[in-house]
Amino acid sequence: MEQSSLFEIPLNEPLASRMRPRSLDEFVGQEHLIGDNKILRKMIETDNISSMIFWGPPGVGKTTLARIIAKYTKSEFITFSAVTSGIKEIKMVMEDADKNKSLGIRTIVFVDEIHRFNKAQQDAFLPFVEKGSIVLIGATTENPSFEVNNALLSRCRVFVLKELKSADILTLLKRAINDERGFGKEKIKITDDDLNIIAEFANGDARSALSVLDMLVINGNALEDGTIIITKDIIEECLTKKTLLYDKNGEEHYNIISALHKSMRNSDPDAAVYWLARMLEAGEDPLYIARRITRFAAEDIGLADTNALNVAINAYHACHFIGMPECNVHLTEAVIYMSLAPKSNACDVAYQLASMDAKNMLAEPVPLVIRNAPTKLMKELNYGKGYQYAHDTVDKLTTMDCLPPSLLSKVYYKPGTQGNEIRFKERLEQIKKWKEIHKQNNK
Repeated sequence: MEQSSLFEIPLNEPLASRMRPRSLDEFVGQEHLIGDNKILRKMIETDNISSMIFWGPPGVGKTTLARIIAKYTKSEFITFSAVTSGIKEIKMVMEDADKNKSLGIRTIVFVDEIHRFNKAQQDAFLPFVEKGSIVLIGATTENPSFEVNNALLSRCRVFVLKELKSADILTLLKRAINDERGFGKEKIKITDDDLNIIAEFANGDARSALSVLDMLVINGNALEDGTIIITKDIIEECLTKKTLLYDKNGEEHYNIISALHKSMRNSDPDAAVYWLARMLEAGEDPLYIARRITRFAAEDIGLADTNALNVAINAYHACHFIGMPECNVHLTEAVIYMSLAPKSNACDVAYQLASMDAKNMLAEPVPLVIRNAPTKLMKELNYGKGYQYAHDTVDKLTTMDCLPPSLLSKVYYKPGTQGNEIRFKERLEQIKKWKEIHKQNNK
């Protein structure tokens, strides 16, 4: 737990910390939240904030926004760390916040990486959030639906922060060069093209970009007059250092998870295990890999092997229970299973096709026959009239159409011929044939 002034910057602080925006006007990116007349900006400027969670990738401004909120709202600002904050310490600070509330002092509690807090730690905040003793602001790179307790999540508003655009990061880099908090007192010579290279390499992460710039200035060529020249050779050397070879939020991260996914799709267990090992040995979060495997089980296997999703979910839970390095074998088991399982993307294709129609036909009315009719008025309007209850029939099938009339000819699910999906294909063909025959007989 840390209780300090908002923008206190110790000497020798990294460039990213020195250049942390101090106001909404300095803040770059997230226009969908803090642009003119946008929801979060209005909440901050009218001092009408409530507990919230910032969900987004690293380096997009989650911590900075929390600090700016505390400054604008003149609140006490306290930060917690999952590593150093125990239940006893949390409760002690919460009790102090309770007393402050009675004195008219609002306390903002910022919990960075809230997904790393266990259930007991998260539960310790809950009663104080409920009675308004604190305003909780959590920051997470993980989906809060999976990582934050439902009771706490239901009392927080989730704001999704997006990766910064290269143009946003370029703005921050130029500010760092010219601002006195950065290198404004020094003579730095670097071209806009080279700054663009740094911005692109950062892949949406401002902290990463500023760290690279810091490194480049340290390694730049210093002239007698104090000018520091940063050349392309220096940039290439710094950007290819081993410490940056596997940036968990950069291009190589996405290249390797893509390699894992495609190796499993190509039924190549050896390649899949190799790419898995590359990620784990580089420090990748095993839960991230487990989630990607879970997606793969439905996207690339689906009904061809319905056990694939069970294996993936079990691997995720195993990773959650015991963590690294022990969970590497669970992920290996899952990756090999996915590689050897029969493949079908029919479920994914079905949804994509349906999604396109759903977006283009949002106003398509639900057929009256399958509408719910809980009131007398609805019944008088023919809601549910003619509904056929499948369980009342011998074959458990009816000729009732459930799609809107304009979509009756649409076919979204087209089963493949691998594994168990052969059975689903045969069953679907039987159903369609039955309906066709009985519709003819009803004419």
